[in-house]
Amino acid sequence: MSRISPLAPEQLPVELRETMQAGEAIMGFTPNDGLIMARHPQMLQAFLGLVQSIYQPSALSTELKKLLGLMTSSASGCQYCQAHTAFGALNNGVSQQKVEAIWEYQKNNLFSEAEKEALDVARNAALVPNAVTDEQFERLQAHFSDEQIVEIVGVISLFGFLNRWNATFQTDIEALPAQATENLNLAAEKQY
Repeated sequence: MSRISPLAPEQLPVELRETMQAGEAIMGFTPNDGLIMARHPQMLQAFLGLVQSIYQPSALSTELKKLLGLMTSSASGCQYCQAHTAFGALNNGVSQQKVEAIWEYQKNNLFSEAEKEALDVARNAALVPNAVTDEQFERLQAHFSDEQIVEIVGVISLFGFLNRWNATFQTDIEALPAQATENLNLAAEKQY
């Protein structure tokens, strides 16, 4: 049970109702973490702006963004975000095989060399303290432009915030992502 109860949609401040309805239309459900954050409307508005800027069409594929979120959340151990990112990946064209192989990415041919380098950085950036090495960053630069790398770190950082937010609040996972991911094999032992 969440340590702070999410607001009911009818309890949302008027200025947030439309925004949360738009999020529900995109995600297929109203996220409990947003309903908790709605207790501080300015924070939620600012946060939603960051989310929109990161997930807008860009030089980085949506598939890679979803995989980065999944790796960051998995390495951080946030079950709420892991369910959300797996659900989001599956709903954005990432195969179930690839989602389930997230811990095997270094040895799995489903992942390109560029994806492997980005996932290495995501995994190590999710650790406390950050464990990204100069060598990893140089390998990342061999595959991605500076603009793309800023986006990669943006996705990782977004989920760093969300992982800590949801793990601290013990946010309840909504029915749709919970049901969609309950049969996935995501509990594989961390490989780092």
